[in-house]
Amino acid sequence: MASNEGSAPDHYFTERPRSPSSRRQLRFLFQGSVLVFEVDRGVFGSSGLDPGTALLIESLAVRPTDRVLDLGCGWGPVGIAAAKAAPLGRTTLTDVNRRAIGLARRNVLRNGVTNAEVLPGSLFAPVPDQKFDVIATNPPFHAGRELVLRMLAEAPDHLSDDGRLLVVGKGSQGILFYQRWLAEHWAKSVEVLARGSGYRVVEARRRPVSVQA
Repeated sequence: MASNEGSAPDHYFTERPRSPSSRRQLRFLFQGSVLVFEVDRGVFGSSGLDPGTALLIESLAVRPTDRVLDLGCGWGPVGIAAAKAAPLGRTTLTDVNRRAIGLARRNVLRNGVTNAEVLPGSLFAPVPDQKFDVIATNPPFHAGRELVLRMLAEAPDHLSDDGRLLVVGKGSQGILFYQRWLAEHWAKSVEVLARGSGYRVVEARRRPVSVQA
């Protein structure tokens, strides 16, 4: 969250942040390559790559041809990493925050990504008829439980038959509640892929994972 002196603070789920822009660059290593990003106030992760997002990136495990949705992309670290890992697939990055959209578009170009698009809009509105092999998200937990549950409830309509939803969060954000909710409402398979720094990455699938002999 970024603040605006003398007024109410912006939230990263704000469509048009009021915080004064203060851009800077940061870098991180992904699969042997250094990725370079521009970040800004009023966008989640403006101070750097947070531990939850880093854990989500480490857990992506996308295939070269996967169609990936980075839902709530911020300045684009998850989606750009996914596009790099799936060079024969297609990655879509979405966010309601217009400042985030501008950053993500510039970062896609800055990192030489040609198999990705960045679309503005809330939740799944930018991709109404599309299905993906992987949907990855660090949800806007502070925007409220109702919004997060809507995101989780709508996800299966945008997953391929064998698609996966990856959600990262920590205990104070209610990740255990959301993990149970997924298992109770639509996911045939729910698994914790990774833990670290108090976060966990939860994977939910529409179909149970097949066990090969």
